[in-house]
Amino acid sequence: MDGYRAAAALLPGRLRAAAEALGPEGRACCEELRLRLGRPASALLAGREYPLGTAAVAQSDLRAVAEAATGASLHAATEQLRLGFLMAPGGVRVGVCGTAVMGPGGLEGLRQLSSMALRVPRQVTGCADGIWQELTAGGFRSTLILSPPGAGKTTLLREIVRRLSGEAVRVAVADERGELAGAWDGAPAFELGPCADVLTGAPKAAAALMLVRAMNPQVLAMDEIGGGAETDALLRTAGCGVKLLAAAHGERGTPLPAACRDLVRAGVFSRLVWIERAGGRRRYAVERPECG
Repeated sequence: MDGYRAAAALLPGRLRAAAEALGPEGRACCEELRLRLGRPASALLAGREYPLGTAAVAQSDLRAVAEAATGASLHAATEQLRLGFLMAPGGVRVGVCGTAVMGPGGLEGLRQLSSMALRVPRQVTGCADGIWQELTAGGFRSTLILSPPGAGKTTLLREIVRRLSGEAVRVAVADERGELAGAWDGAPAFELGPCADVLTGAPKAAAALMLVRAMNPQVLAMDEIGGGAETDALLRTAGCGVKLLAAAHGERGTPLPAACRDLVRAGVFSRLVWIERAGGRRRYAVERPECG
């Protein structure tokens, strides 16, 4: 099942019909399906939203998507809801908004859902071809992928994992949100190659250390790194001699996010890959970071 079909399959009847009515070109470039209570559903195409029909999204529609995303086990997805997303079959990530439920430890979950963003996942085999020689000259080295949201970090990260794994490199994947492998009931929706081991659903910091201890990887891969515990875990992982492949939000020409800057200064990453969008196309640029 392709990513668009997987996302549309989560929608209840009339919304699914509206999504399936989108033409082939729209499906091919759709980044997200958006649902907002009381407003028509929309498709995010090349950074701009377009309505899908005229019917307003109801609370029952949002609940139906949540049930479909969790296999009718919404009660078992409390931790995901606390973090504002749901993992769904086919590698679809469903971002969720609503009324926060607060407790002694902070945000405990969401109720009265108000909007959803269904991220359309894609495997683009060959998207790393143009930079592969630069990434592997002298052997693969720890690499950080940076781009604005929705520009294709996860897609490129997934392809690099597949290429490394296909060259008999052991790659351990910390897939906290289930987007890289799209694993459901243990079976991946995307091809990550013969030498990839995937841990789904665990916080990235804990997953990184668990994978290093248990799976003896040569490369550890993770998406959307942040600070705090994740920075510490990546420093410890690099100290064990494991190469890193990670992605984070960032825009070329602007300062690196604090967590990334700390890791670059520590010499953890040897290469940066910037993704930029121009004229509806993605461009990749490989740089060696300046430390210090």
